[in-house]
Amino acid sequence: MSTACTLAFDLPDGTVEEVAVTTLLNGGYAGRSQDDVAAHVRELAELGVPAPSVTPSLYPVSPYLAQQTTTVPAQHQKTSGEAEWALVVTEDDVLLTVACDHTDRALEVHGVAWSKNASPDVLGRKAWRLSDVADRVDSIELTAWADGVEIQRGTLAELLTPQYWVDRLRELGLLKPGTVLLSGTIPMHHGVEQFASKWRVELRDPATGDVIDCGYEVTLLPDPIG
Repeated sequence: MSTACTLAFDLPDGTVEEVAVTTLLNGGYAGRSQDDVAAHVRELAELGVPAPSVTPSLYPVSPYLAQQTTTVPAQHQKTSGEAEWALVVTEDDVLLTVACDHTDRALEVHGVAWSKNASPDVLGRKAWRLSDVADRVDSIELTAWADGVEIQRGTLAELLTPQYWVDRLRELGLLKPGTVLLSGTIPMHHGVEQFASKWRVELRDPATGDVIDCGYEVTLLPDPIG
């Protein structure tokens, strides 16, 4: 039985690109600045998550968890998202879109890879062709809001480049149609409340004013019986 799901992306030229996701990967600790990486390690350490042995990290995630949804079910209130961008490999191109990596923080203390598989990676419904924005990718802005409060803001210059990950996927033999990779995140603002019921993340291209966003509500599942 296939675990692939099909995503559809609206492109600026008016076309729609459909992709059946067969490989889903989450980058971690992927800041270009080691200070930013250390800040993220500290953020997670406050939640009891041990430091990684290698950075950047790369976590395989079940492909069906790549979703374009407006609702994320959760088993408890200790889950939260992260502002990220995502690469989507199609039959003949590579797309760039926005993403929010929703993570089970209670499970994360037992294993980061496990926690990534407990909630979906929510992707935008629009995308840009990476080749169309490659010359200005560092200037693209990445922002997240939790319950309407800004929780993250930065640019793609703070993260390892899309080209870095394209090259890494090629080395791993994974630069093929159906691969989706999330970038890892930028630091959160100090003192924010990340356990929120509503999340929104956007990419904004200052050169054009074009925005790609995704947003969703976190809904608690009923208590288990038994």
